Amino acid sequence: MQQSDQDIRNRLLIARLPAMPQILVRLIEHLQADDLGMPELASLISKDAGMTGKLLAVANSSAYQRHHRNVNLEQSLVALGTDMIKTLVISDSVFQTFNNFPHSGSTDLRAFWKNSLAGAVIAKEVARLVEYPHLEEAYLAGLLHNVGRLALLATAPKEYAYNFTARDDEDLCAVEQRTLQITHAEAGAWLIERWQLDSFLADAVLYHHEPSDRLESAHPLIRIVRLAHVLSSHPHDEPAVREAAGLCGVDAGQIGQLLEGAARQVDKAAAHLGIDLAGADDIPAPPAYAPPNLDPVQQRLSEEVRNMVLVSEVGQSFARQQGESGLLEAMTRSARILFDFGNAVVLLENPTGHALVGAPTQGSKRIAEFAVPLAKGGPIAKSALERRPAFIQREVQDGEPLGLAEEQLLRMLGTDSLVCVPLVAGARCLGVLIGGVAAWQLPYCQRRERFMQSFGAQAAAALETMLAERGHARRQLAHVAEEYREASRRVVHEVNNPLSIIKNYLSVLDSKLARQEPVTSEMSILNEEIDRVGQLVGSLADLKPADNGPRPTDVAKVVDEVQRLFRSTGFVPSTVDITVTMHEEATRIEGDADVLKQILVNLVKNAIEALGNTGGRIEIINRGHVNRERQLYLELVVSDNGPGLSRDVLAHLFSPVKSTKDGAHHGLGLSIVHSLVKKLGGHIACRSGRSGTAFEILLPAWTGSGAGTAVALPARALGSA
Repeated sequence: MQQSDQDIRNRLLIARLPAMPQILVRLIEHLQADDLGMPELASLISKDAGMTGKLLAVANSSAYQRHHRNVNLEQSLVALGTDMIKTLVISDSVFQTFNNFPHSGSTDLRAFWKNSLAGAVIAKEVARLVEYPHLEEAYLAGLLHNVGRLALLATAPKEYAYNFTARDDEDLCAVEQRTLQITHAEAGAWLIERWQLDSFLADAVLYHHEPSDRLESAHPLIRIVRLAHVLSSHPHDEPAVREAAGLCGVDAGQIGQLLEGAARQVDKAAAHLGIDLAGADDIPAPPAYAPPNLDPVQQRLSEEVRNMVLVSEVGQSFARQQGESGLLEAMTRSARILFDFGNAVVLLENPTGHALVGAPTQGSKRIAEFAVPLAKGGPIAKSALERRPAFIQREVQDGEPLGLAEEQLLRMLGTDSLVCVPLVAGARCLGVLIGGVAAWQLPYCQRRERFMQSFGAQAAAALETMLAERGHARRQLAHVAEEYREASRRVVHEVNNPLSIIKNYLSVLDSKLARQEPVTSEMSILNEEIDRVGQLVGSLADLKPADNGPRPTDVAKVVDEVQRLFRSTGFVPSTVDITVTMHEEATRIEGDADVLKQILVNLVKNAIEALGNTGGRIEIINRGHVNRERQLYLELVVSDNGPGLSRDVLAHLFSPVKSTKDGAHHGLGLSIVHSLVKKLGGHIACRSGRSGTAFEILLPAWTGSGAGTAVALPARALGSA
């Protein structure tokens, strides 16, 4: 009875053929990278208890035992040698896989094993002869070249039981094609392609029955496996042997040596692996290997432990991903491998928490425009809200027709059923991962519900960490942007001061030049103010001068410079009198002179504006040293006898504002003064009442060598200088 090719492929999936063992996957990865030393081999093998026991037993057997038993794994590996270790690991991993095929326990596989071992040994030796660099890859290809026969036995035991024991030749392929519409070479290649190896191994399996004239320019691994197959299955077919040997450039004399050496190595390998090949060439007798009577509880426990290990490894893989796109790709890729999803997409909760929206990946871009409202129900929304996996079929769901969202996803994923895995982190569902499966796969997926929940938790944990990091980065960016905007406002405000002074001095220069009077002093002040504008603008780009450590600033000298800035500019009305009183001994502070100058310019300018047209008096007083909290400060006071400040203005005096001034002393300037005083390590306070306003500033006194030796300027009025 003929079977369609698609039917057999579906049945191959249903049969749940085993995946390649993890230890073999990692070994192949290391071998391809050519970075596997003895310590790395020991670390890899130690993770598989069965493999470790097997290698220790071989290392301590009579073939390798010398004067003492090697208890330590790495010492045992040294005794075996790298070549033997790799051979044993590959062989034992593959035979573990063979033993997990359905119906393998009820079939005598001795002849199959012998043929597989012979193919592996010959392929490796041919690879050595032709200098093919990947000897272990050739060994694995020879070992697996007939794995399709096991796959077909597992898939169609009744139809294929007789053919499994038949001779492996082109006639067998013809029978397979006629009865099943798929050959064991095609089935084996299809199985290996699911393992996603970066290798021509699947092609070598697929073409091992091809005529030699078709393979003349094929990849070396394909030609090597073709010769290994002919020598292991048809060593007496001289024309076939001659043609296959010609593909690899192997002469007749070498063929005999290959066959003799292979016979010895097959028996040796079988002994090391614990495989009984006695009677392997005879017609199979009644089953020699009965299926083990496994305890269901033990089976369940074993499966749970395996799932825990897989989930842990998946979680570590997620944690290594960089960026949202990489993490989503890793999530969907891992789900496809672990749960046999044909395709998978991720829907994430939107910022409002009212819908699930598509997360774009390389496999599906239009999913980004897809959304599932949580309030409108449906199996997907229910899965997210209840935080439980959902298994959705095309026809009906819980007696109800599917919603539009589910129908769209079925078409988008090209399948007839969906599995919805919620991504739950703590008490929050971050979204769902949706995989497309065939209807016949749903029962298997339902049995793995707990595993899927664990997978979803690991994915959600990685996703939550990534979202938190992204939120932190956004907050940092917003903070930097706000700091830049604030700095811009400060610079705009501060630049206005020297620009006003420059404007006034240009007017003075114009009148002096008209009278042909000297302008050296005015030009000096203009240069200073232009430099200050440059420094203020430069500060916006954080162009800070090099910090050469603490340095003293002569307060009297800075106050004198401030006087010169306001002198003869017309900025100070004739009704305003500015006086300066300097202390005779306490004259120096620790800090930058330009910062102090900026503080005083702001305060004097604000005081002039506070007095207005009515006029009045402004005083700049150095009150000498003050001890505060066991630290020595110099106290400066800038006061006026104006109308004073209201209680509300005084309460928020040093707070930054974004508007222009709407009252005396009210503006961004005082916020800047406050920050500049803090920059110098000082303190500022304001007293205000009907008799006027006074700003009291404490600045760290200079305590270095020569402190207090500067000559104090005498008290003088601005108008009398």
